Amino acid sequence: MVSIIIPTLNEEDYLPLLLESIKKQDFKDYQVIVADAGSKDTTREIAKSYGCNVVEGGLPSKGRNNGAKVASGDLLFFLDADTVLPRDFLKKTLREFNDRKIDIASFCFDSYSKNKFFHLMLDFYNNVIIALGKKLPYSAIGILVKNQLFETLNGYNEDLKLSEDHDLARRAVHYGKFGTIRSSHILVSDRRFKQDGWFQTTIKYFLSELHVAFIGPVTSDIFNYKFNHYKDEKIENRK
Repeated sequence: MVSIIIPTLNEEDYLPLLLESIKKQDFKDYQVIVADAGSKDTTREIAKSYGCNVVEGGLPSKGRNNGAKVASGDLLFFLDADTVLPRDFLKKTLREFNDRKIDIASFCFDSYSKNKFFHLMLDFYNNVIIALGKKLPYSAIGILVKNQLFETLNGYNEDLKLSEDHDLARRAVHYGKFGTIRSSHILVSDRRFKQDGWFQTTIKYFLSELHVAFIGPVTSDIFNYKFNHYKDEKIENRK
């Protein structure tokens, strides 16, 4: 079984799109756990209407850890709430994960945004993480990991303010095999770039990577990361 764990905060506009895409998967041996950080909208009601197990969340690391505590699956799939899974995603992903004997995996991305520049950014990102994967594991937005390995790592570091996904992957390589899934892409949103600014957001992520590489994990609010402040963001047409 795969336990899909989704941290949320006021995601009534985006969460149904993700849950519907999960529902349409051919692979059915999964459970969905929503770790909600006190949403004021209908996020929890939506999750329950799709049969999700709803637990108390917090910032992403805490929510993911809380979700993992009640997970029944041998595999944990951590996924952001504003994503969408293409058809056959789970089936293709699990086939590659098992065939390559991976213990923890990250993913390449595509987008449901119509912004061509964002698609070019994602293409560049995909090429970089594949090229650097063996020496510098890079993971974000979606991580598939064996439950046993996750427990060995004591889960996500809840003291980190940013790049907690990267930290998990880079600790994991000391205990298991890391790989980037190429057979299927996660469809992502560009809302953070649109609201916070394309240049500002890109620079923030670049600087955070330098911080992790040369100083260490980001444990302060130096980059002013916010979990979710996109409630008024309008959703574009999707693929």
